[in-house]
Amino acid sequence: MDEREIDALQRLLDAVPPPLEPLDVSMLDGLLCAVLVQPRSVPASRWLPHIADVDGRAPPAGFDPGPLHRLVLRRHAELGAAIAARRWFDPWVFEMAPERDGEADDAAAAARDAVLPWVAGFATGFELFPALSQAAGDALLEPLALLYRHLDADDLEDADALLAEIDAGEPPQNLTEAVEQLVRATLLLADEAATSGAPSPRRRGPA
Repeated sequence: MDEREIDALQRLLDAVPPPLEPLDVSMLDGLLCAVLVQPRSVPASRWLPHIADVDGRAPPAGFDPGPLHRLVLRRHAELGAAIAARRWFDPWVFEMAPERDGEADDAAAAARDAVLPWVAGFATGFELFPALSQAAGDALLEPLALLYRHLDADDLEDADALLAEIDAGEPPQNLTEAVEQLVRATLLLADEAATSGAPSPRRRGPA
């Protein structure tokens, strides 16, 4: 999907009527990756409602989610093909103008701000669909640490082992490194899904 289509998708999300609380395109992208690394395929009927409303509430009468869903399903298929083949994909991460006083040149802080919405969307999806975390357990510490290091530690309750893994690693120093870690973590999680049950998406090609 090109920038024009991404912008169109964001406009459709912005047009979702209240009281629904839609994701933005970056959060949406993270949530889709969380859905796609589960050990078994998650039906679209289960995750699509969480795009227009984080809590999955039904849209009000008169609102047609069809155009929104069509674009979201295209991105889902695009990401699914990349993850299944264990190849690079471009996360929808957008660099923002620095807002922190005195930190305009802090590339690490700017990278965290840029990837945080994507990671928040992933964490939301991983909480909504916990099959992989229940099946793989501690094997997920390394990839989850790459992602959740961008979240506030206070939001990671009862996660001492994960926090220790985060503390043991080196945070990304710039946006390029941060994006590389998002992709690496996603593909590592897909590998774990392949060993924890019937994998979806499945690795293609010879073993």
